[in-house]
Amino acid sequence: MPLYKLGKKPFVYNPRTLRLADYRSPSLLPPIPANKDWTDSRTQWGMMKNDTIGDCAIAGPGHAILGWTQNTGTPVVIPDSQIIAAYSAVSGYNPATGVNDNGCNLVDVLNYWRQTGIGGHKIDAYVALETGNKDHVKETLLVFGTVLIGVALPISAQNQPSWVVAGPTWNPDCQPGSWGGHCVIVVEYDKGGLTVVTWGQLMRMSWEFWDAYCDEAYAILSPDWLKAGKSPAGIDMASLQSDLAAVTG
Repeated sequence: MPLYKLGKKPFVYNPRTLRLADYRSPSLLPPIPANKDWTDSRTQWGMMKNDTIGDCAIAGPGHAILGWTQNTGTPVVIPDSQIIAAYSAVSGYNPATGVNDNGCNLVDVLNYWRQTGIGGHKIDAYVALETGNKDHVKETLLVFGTVLIGVALPISAQNQPSWVVAGPTWNPDCQPGSWGGHCVIVVEYDKGGLTVVTWGQLMRMSWEFWDAYCDEAYAILSPDWLKAGKSPAGIDMASLQSDLAAVTG
């Protein structure tokens, strides 16, 4: 795959971010299958300008909206103009001059997505996952239809046909973030790893790569997912909504 733009700023812990672990009801969660695939056989997801500008943190939500809507009804592709508008609003990027093309913090994007919307699509809430807990990742994909993640990509990932750990992380080319930060969505998992959408295409990622380089991950509650009768089974929604109201004032 050609080298395109990145654009996720380094993860910064925010104590106000709600955590998935606080709202799980394990006894009510559906059984975790060995594999889950929400790609709906789609292989091309649209670049959403991430080949030319560092808007991956907006392209990720754009791909999430497409994934949800194609699995619940009619696929919605957010126009590039609206992707750029959201990127400009969050990052200060000026599309006329190209200045401030510096990427985004994912929590800033998630807050903008919830409060303002991207391409006319808002989310209701988001919660952070424990990246080291693979059951959380699988449950989130199963129940919420996607996982929005940030990866601190190493130089060794450049031009890999699939993302695998190429060597020890003390190797300069394998150090997390030595290439840069990137935002993608997870659309499938199985025993061997995960499938993510990046730069408009599907990319395989090993579980070992996830462990080494995924530095943040989020479950997202979206009306685009709920409108076809799908619901976040096993999630304490009353407490989540109450805590969200308290955090946001």
